[in-house]
Amino acid sequence: MDDPLSASLAATLQAARVGRELSVNALADRSGVSRAMIGKIERGEAQPTAVLLGRLSGALGLTLSELVARAEGGADELLRRAADQPTWTDPATGYRRRAISPISDSPLELVEVELPPGASVSYPADAYIFKYQQIWVLEGSLHFQEGEILHQLSTGDCLQLGAPAPCTFINPTPSTTRYLVALVKSR
Repeated sequence: MDDPLSASLAATLQAARVGRELSVNALADRSGVSRAMIGKIERGEAQPTAVLLGRLSGALGLTLSELVARAEGGADELLRRAADQPTWTDPATGYRRRAISPISDSPLELVEVELPPGASVSYPADAYIFKYQQIWVLEGSLHFQEGEILHQLSTGDCLQLGAPAPCTFINPTPSTTRYLVALVKSR
C-alpha cells in the first residue's frame, strides 16, 4: 500500500486480533466480515472502508478512533494538537474522520467527520461499543437513519442516540457536511 497509515492500520488490526487471542475465523464470526477480506486487509492487499473498519474495530472492542490512534503509534497524552490529530479517509466514499481527543483512559471521545456530497455510510448495531453517542452538526445537513427512524439534522442540531441500532449517515446535499461525534466508551 502506498499510504503509510493504511499499512499501519493493517498491522494494528492484526496485532489487536492476535492480542485478544482471536483467530481470523473468530474475528470473522464476531464482525460479519469474511475471513478472506480480513486476510487481505491484514496483508495490506485491500484498503478497508469505514464500514469494514467499524465492524472490525467493534468486534475487537475498540472504537474506530482508537484503532486509528494505535495505528498512528500514539501513546497516552493529555493534549493533542490540531496538527497531531490523525485523519482517515474512507476510500469508498471519501468520508473523512479526524480523531480530536487526546489518547488517554478517558471514556469520552470526540471525532470530527466530513461527509462528501451525496455520500452515505452505514454501520450495523454491533459495531457500537459505547454507552452514549451524540451527533452535533457543525455545517450543512445530515440525514441520520437510526433503525427505523430518520432524523433530519441541520447546522447546530444535536442528536442523542438511543440504544445501538443499525444506522446510516447520509449527506443529501451538494455540499460537504461536517459534524462532531461525541461518545462515551463502554468500560
